[in-house]
Amino acid sequence: MQVNLPPIIPYIVGFALIVFGGLRIKFLGAPRARRERDADLQEPSAPAREEVIERGPEQRRHIRWGIIWILLGAFVVISTYLQANRHG
Repeated sequence: MQVNLPPIIPYIVGFALIVFGGLRIKFLGAPRARRERDADLQEPSAPAREEVIERGPEQRRHIRWGIIWILLGAFVVISTYLQANRHG
């Protein structure tokens, strides 16, 4: 069975996957768990406290799925381009 869609529809879906995958990595994959070093907690008179920023398992999961969305979107865009130019 062959479905004939106008090429603009897969392009829109592919670019949306790429954009939203990038946004997912940028905003949802950002490190959120902040904690102070033990040395900073023991010495309260220290002028500059340095925070250690870590990524939790949720952020790593969002990064992984964001990459998958970007790769899937790239596949849709490239395969649509190749299919449209095959008999073009």
